[in-house]
Amino acid sequence: MSTAPTPDGVDLERLGPWFAANIPGTTGTPLTATLIAGGRSNLTYVVTDGTTEWVLRRPPLGHVLPTAHDMAREARVMGALRDTAVPVPVVLGFCEDVGVNGAPFYVMEKVDGVIHRDARSLAALTVDEAGRVSHALVDVLADIHAVDYEAVGLGDFGRPDGYCERQVRRWGEQWERSKTREIPAVDEVARRLRAALPPSGAPTIVHGDYRLDNTMMALDDPGRIVAVLDWEMSTLGDPLADLGLFLLYWGQSDAQVIATGSAIGTQEGFLDHDGIVEAYAARSGRDLGQLDWYEVFAAYKLAIIVEGINARFQMGKTLGEGFEAMGAMVAGLIDGALDRAGRSSIAALRG
Repeated sequence: MSTAPTPDGVDLERLGPWFAANIPGTTGTPLTATLIAGGRSNLTYVVTDGTTEWVLRRPPLGHVLPTAHDMAREARVMGALRDTAVPVPVVLGFCEDVGVNGAPFYVMEKVDGVIHRDARSLAALTVDEAGRVSHALVDVLADIHAVDYEAVGLGDFGRPDGYCERQVRRWGEQWERSKTREIPAVDEVARRLRAALPPSGAPTIVHGDYRLDNTMMALDDPGRIVAVLDWEMSTLGDPLADLGLFLLYWGQSDAQVIATGSAIGTQEGFLDHDGIVEAYAARSGRDLGQLDWYEVFAAYKLAIIVEGINARFQMGKTLGEGFEAMGAMVAGLIDGALDRAGRSSIAALRG
């Protein structure tokens, strides 16, 4: 009987003994693994011994930027959030010994649920369910931002002072490391962001990549989130950075193609852009007067992330399909950032 080939990025012979020693309930039966489709950055696999299924996360195979893809960080924040209002999978084990699987990794419980990655998935929702999904996403984002990070042991998880300035600088440095060609408009967006830096409010936990397909809905309740996933970019900082990025993805097909490989259009029942903003303002009580800045920054940041993905694709270090279009999307995101900046009520953003 033939067996499916083991995907790149997992060494099952070495992982077997590690699982047996570190993951409760392992039977000792040889492990098999399947790459989960949908990820564009860290690699995610379902690993099973034939009795139990787990999820393993590890960094990409090549072109790993400094400070990116920190497995210990991702495992730590999910562990800290376990007993809060934020739904996260239970982290079962973390391994920093690269001799086991070629890179640090962690293992978490496999949560059953629905991840909406394409228009067909969303089309199955009723109008009422679409509205409930919209509000659930806003509510959970506000719940993330409401966590007392000191109380859950994350007081040293980031440096929130000067967060916005440091983020613009950091992603500019990432651009220099990742770029495969010159795009002068990237520097112009960065210049405007620096000129219009907003005063940050009280810091919170920031997810860093919060969007529809990084959440999992309950099988028995389409409007209830059972897990928030992909915490690799989490830190302490300005919560409006999360909202800005969420709005970039929300109902915008190009950003969704980048995230999932499929355009997710708008449909009846989902809150529109302004509805999301109003719902978040009501739930969080935050002043959103400077939100333009965060939306421009979101497009700038995503363009640089996509250029990193494009660089890995050109190096032959990506797994899965849909990466060949990444390079062309970088300029589109930056052009969108300049357009959004040009329509802003913030004078310095207009250039």
